[in-house]
Amino acid sequence: MTIKLYDLCTADRALRFSPACWRTRMALAHKGLEVETVATLFTEIKSIEGGGQTTVPVIADGDTVVRDSFAIALYLEDTYPDLPSLFGGEGGQKMAHFIDRWANAVVDKQLVRFCLLDIYNRLDEKDQPYFRTTREKRFGCALEEVPDHSPDRLDAFRESLLPMRLALRDQAFLGGDAPLYADYSIFGSFQWARMVSDFVLLEEDDPVAQWFDRCLDLYDGLGRSSKV
Repeated sequence: MTIKLYDLCTADRALRFSPACWRTRMALAHKGLEVETVATLFTEIKSIEGGGQTTVPVIADGDTVVRDSFAIALYLEDTYPDLPSLFGGEGGQKMAHFIDRWANAVVDKQLVRFCLLDIYNRLDEKDQPYFRTTREKRFGCALEEVPDHSPDRLDAFRESLLPMRLALRDQAFLGGDAPLYADYSIFGSFQWARMVSDFVLLEEDDPVAQWFDRCLDLYDGLGRSSKV
């Protein structure tokens, strides 16, 4: 049975940019499950699967509807235990939960300062008023005042990745020799920025940049081949 994934898009419906949706896309690919992606605007989320949804990703697996990328990962692991594990055991699940929260609270919070206006400029005109209103309320200022590409901001972002950088000097992925869901949590964040912005976040010889490059090639180049 094909799983339906509601995936956030820009005005160009082929461009899918949500970090959370990318986490789910990679998890589904890891499991080797057949997927149908449904391009979804911000203003269309409320109508998904009969209504009541507020965020994406959302998957529909037969009659089962699941929202939230980490909840989806747990569902896939429990529902398809004979397929490759996303966590590699209970300890890996707990580690992935920490990494997922770190990605949301630390990595995404910094990345948005580099690419927020790029996102807005790519959105469908029906989504732009919603995006401007909600983000200006969140940041307490005009959308145009949020971006900060200063060297100090960039240096602080790169420095915040030091623990990850040190780990990746000794292993190919956060999961070890092969990726696990912890990798997809952070990959989604960097893929988000890559899909909407040309701003260079990492130096080429950074172990984090090299890890991201390896992730882009996973699953027949799923991340690399997607439209930017």
